[in-house]
Amino acid sequence: MTPDNAHESAARWLAAFDAALRKQDAAAAAELFLPDGHWRDILAFTWHFVTVSGRERIRAQLADTIGQMKPAEFRVDPKRTAPRWIERAGTQALEAMFAFETSVGRASGVLRLVPDAKGQLRAWTLSTILDELIGFEERIGARRPTGPSDTRDFGEENWADKRRKATAYADHDPTVVVIGGGQAGLAIAARLTQLEVDTLVVERNPRIGDNWRHRYHSLTLHNEVYVNDLPYLPFPPNFPVYIAKDKLANWLEFYVEAMELNCWTGTEFVSGSYDDNAERWTIQLRRADGVIRTMRPRHVVFAVGASPIPHMPELPGLDAFAGVVKHSGDYGSGAPWKGRKALVLGTGTSGHDVAQDLYACGAEVTLIQRSPTYVCSLKEGQRVYALYTQGMPVDDCDLLLTSMPFPVLVRGYQLSAAESKRQDEKLLQGLEAAGFRLDFKENDTGFQMRYHQRGGGYYFNVGCSELIIERKIGLAQYSDIERFVPEGACLRDGRTLRADLLVLATGYKSQHDVARKLLGDGVADRIGPVWGFDAGGELRNMWKRTPQKGLWFIAGSLAQCRIFSKVLALQIKACEEGLIPLRLPERYRVSQATQLASQAA
Repeated sequence: MTPDNAHESAARWLAAFDAALRKQDAAAAAELFLPDGHWRDILAFTWHFVTVSGRERIRAQLADTIGQMKPAEFRVDPKRTAPRWIERAGTQALEAMFAFETSVGRASGVLRLVPDAKGQLRAWTLSTILDELIGFEERIGARRPTGPSDTRDFGEENWADKRRKATAYADHDPTVVVIGGGQAGLAIAARLTQLEVDTLVVERNPRIGDNWRHRYHSLTLHNEVYVNDLPYLPFPPNFPVYIAKDKLANWLEFYVEAMELNCWTGTEFVSGSYDDNAERWTIQLRRADGVIRTMRPRHVVFAVGASPIPHMPELPGLDAFAGVVKHSGDYGSGAPWKGRKALVLGTGTSGHDVAQDLYACGAEVTLIQRSPTYVCSLKEGQRVYALYTQGMPVDDCDLLLTSMPFPVLVRGYQLSAAESKRQDEKLLQGLEAAGFRLDFKENDTGFQMRYHQRGGGYYFNVGCSELIIERKIGLAQYSDIERFVPEGACLRDGRTLRADLLVLATGYKSQHDVARKLLGDGVADRIGPVWGFDAGGELRNMWKRTPQKGLWFIAGSLAQCRIFSKVLALQIKACEEGLIPLRLPERYRVSQATQLASQAA
């Protein structure tokens, strides 16, 4: 298990795989995998997100795609981190990053080899992902365009004139309209712009970044800066490890200018309908001055966050409560509540942060727990992103992050969560002693799986857990509340938790609900749920063609937006160039009933 041996072994396997594919011998290629090996493809072979496990399924998927895509030239990529022996998800494997080409593009992948029963190295996991389309590459680096300063167009429009004209859309419609100007909307707009796809971002807030700027006063990112870069423009090296919300908001505003993105702020999406024959949307946008602008783009991308609509639960007697009721999305600062009593309903990240902020501002706070919650220390919460601090280029880290087939991903999360729980043992014991209900199951998968399935249900401790343990922040269980009364929450034992303020940290609805609200029941029923895993272990309707032609969704963390904005942009560009149809092929479409059954399971 030496570096030289790793490179030689990986190159030998890739050469054998390449030879089998050139002969279109899917059976021979599948024999190079372990009997229970896995292959995850993102666009490179299938133009979709597909994971298959087991030799026979791998053989069938290869047979279905290699004739059209003609994958070839598989080789260890010398520009990437060198092949090495490493442990992934509890398994020692030879890990190698490679490059190859198809009939339409250039692609990358990650190969992990382990010895079989006879000691022969076979593929435990293989991932393949499309990087760029041949003939339609991004206009970056050596391909960057020349501008007015290069061509010296004296007497003609300068750069500023052209930018004003491009953003006005006075005489044409954009090809793509992106709804939402947060990190998701800006990331996909930047990718599309570099592929020369005319894109307009519409943001209902007055300024780009307001989606962060207007959140609660003390908010700071919980993910480290190393993982959070946006496409093309890394954070400066002096940025703090954990970025404050207002600093991030200002960076997003700067990003728009630096990347020359077309954005309309103070603009609200009113309605939209799709013309199947023309393959175009008709959408209405209300500008800041109240004027309705009708546009007919070919694509609409929803980038309104994984959870944009506040969930306001029906609570018994809440109408009688005489205090102030706010959703955590509308909470600003605890300063006005100094010396007063507050209840915070919900024990996810927002609930904990709001409670800690109120306490720090001098309020008397009680957290109300609705259901068991996963808790880990902030340090342990970064464990899943540890590879971004190991010195590898961000692009290599991103490739590794996309390379885990679902069954292996689950096992990796289980091992990480188990170690986090061991490291946080003292903290967790203190919480349980204080009456806090923890959400730990057998073979627990940690916070990441909860995020992908529910969009929440966890907390990275930045100090609130100690306040609960020390009884400085009170704790009540929602099951012990009979109803709300004018003075606060009346408990079943007759006591009353008095409050002047109730903050509902009760989460948000999904992008599916937004689609239903803005595009109607027909579209919402056609596409089915958005977010959460499908039966194949891929996020539903995210970053890929949906059952509704011309409708796309992007959401997630800054890292997810950076990585998958490229994947989404390549698909839209491929549609525009006639390489793939707008409609998702039938074999990849899943009915809403099937998706709902999968979600229930």
